Formats: sequence, structure tokens, C-alpha cells
Amino acid sequence: MRSHALPALALVCTGAGAFAAPQPLEKQNEALFEQLQSAHHLDDSQMLSIRQIFTRSGTLGQGNPALTQHPETSEQCQEKLAQRSEPYANPAFEKICRAPYMAPLYDPKTQKPEDAKACIDQFEFPDIPCAYPVVWVRASEAAEICKVEGKRLCDAHEWEGACAGSLELPDYRFDLAKGVSVERGLQRMRAAHNRSDAGSKSWSYGAVYQTGICAAASHKTPGCSGGSWSQCGSNTYPAGDFSGCHSSLDVYDLNGNAAEHMNLPLNESQMASRGSKELGYTEMKGSWFIFDTYRAHDDSCRWRAPFWHGTRVLDKDSHKNYHLGFRCCKDS
Repeated sequence: MRSHALPALALVCTGAGAFAAPQPLEKQNEALFEQLQSAHHLDDSQMLSIRQIFTRSGTLGQGNPALTQHPETSEQCQEKLAQRSEPYANPAFEKICRAPYMAPLYDPKTQKPEDAKACIDQFEFPDIPCAYPVVWVRASEAAEICKVEGKRLCDAHEWEGACAGSLELPDYRFDLAKGVSVERGLQRMRAAHNRSDAGSKSWSYGAVYQTGICAAASHKTPGCSGGSWSQCGSNTYPAGDFSGCHSSLDVYDLNGNAAEHMNLPLNESQMASRGSKELGYTEMKGSWFIFDTYRAHDDSCRWRAPFWHGTRVLDKDSHKNYHLGFRCCKDS
């Protein structure tokens, strides 16, 4: 059984509305790297690669330290964790997935966890309980970080299955007609998928939309309108801070906290779950940290978003912002 004790975390909020002097992003990231290496047993070569990705980005991290105001501290989250009857670590899952803090993806109606062919991170990257999600990440950077860890970016249907509690067969409708633009083809695919799911919507925590269940009661930074680094704090909660915000497959924070990059393939050769290195187009899944007060769009499990800021996943200029993060998948 894994101990409740976790690596030390860089804190911004000190509780009761008081905030410590912000740390420079580089210093904040160094604390994150220490956690990451310890929790996921990464070697020095892997950490060097991750450091290089963060350095190249210039904004990649847990938010702009000068603006970010987390509603709860990592310390407060760890106090909650210590009171849980069971820790988040699951030895049975770790044996199946061959990695900590991952959950098997399967269909409980016909399969057992050990039948899973793939696993998904239980928390948003860095996939550590009580750590703040990493944001300001491009889809291309997310795919690169997952690869460094020996994982991969999830296909959209895998994220959807983790959320709905049942992994279904891919339904990407690879029927792009000749002469139809990629954007138009993807819009048609998404519309058809959403129509088929309209009568059976669900959220990670259940069949009825609720507030107060997930990390969605935070606030936008005053003056944050265009999503710029200099105006928008990433006011997220610690991962797993809302113990009820999980699916029946034990995957947390799929609703609330950070939205998440996923891969949406246009043909079978772009499916990460089929071993593709090419990957498809960007898909943003879930909701983010203000949805209890401002529900910007649908965030049910199998809903697929319009072609917002759409690019190929591996485009070096793929979208990033202050509430957009990611999680990884892995073949088991």
C-alpha cells in the first residue's frame, strides 16, 4: 500500500485569502519536476527531456505565478487525503497498467479490469494527487511529454469511456467526402456523434448535471477576457481535491479543474490507440474551473466540441491557454 505522503509541493495560496509572494515560473517548475520524478520514477534522461519542453515553451507550468490564486492549497488537499479510508494509489491498477496513478479502460458489462488493453492517468498531468494541473500546454507539447513518460496522448473515445465508466468501440465515422475540407468534415463527424449521444448524456459523477461535485467553483482573474498570460491566472484546485469527482472507473477531475487535450483522428492511421505516431486533430475535452458559475458549453462525457482553435495535434502552434491541460494514456 502506497503511503499518503507525497513530495513537497510549491504553494501559491496560503489559505484564508492570504497569498505568499509568487515564485518565478522557473522556480515553481523545479519543484514540480522534483515531484514528477519522485512520483513516476522517471530517470534523469526523461527529466532532461521534460525540462527542455518546458523551457522551450516559456509559459508551460501550473499557471502564471504573479496572477494565479488557487482556491485551496496543496497542504489542505493533503489533509483531506490523509482522512480518506483508502489512498488514491491502487496496487491492483498499478499491476495492470505498470505505472502509478493510472486506471484500466474497459467495459464493465463484458470485461474485468485485467482485460483492459489501455490505461489512462487518474489525474490531470502531472498525474499526482494534490498537485495543481499543468496548463499553458500545446497539444503538440502534451503529446511529446506523454511520449517521454512512455505513454501517449489519448484518443477522444478513450477519454469519453473513462468519463462515462465504459470504454466503447471507436465511432469516428471515417467518411470524409471528396472535396470536403478537413474542418467541415470534422464538424460533420462531431455533429453526428453528438446527435447519437444526445439521449444518454452523463457526467463523470453520474447521470444528472450537478454543481459542487467537481473543481468548478473557482473564479476568473479580474480583467481576464482574451486569455493572455499577463491577464489570466490559472486558478485551479489541487488534483483529487474533490473526492466525489470521479467516474466509476476511478478517473478524477474529468469535469472541472482544467480542460484537456485529446487526439481526434480523421482516419485509422491517426489513432493513437492503434499505434499511430502521426496523430489527428485537436479535441478539447471536459470543463474547467469556473463551470459552477459560468457553464461555457456542454461538458457531458461523450460530447465532442466544435473545431475550436483546431489544428493537427502535432502542429507546433497548436492552441494553449490558462485553463487547458492534458492527461496521458498507455497501452497496458
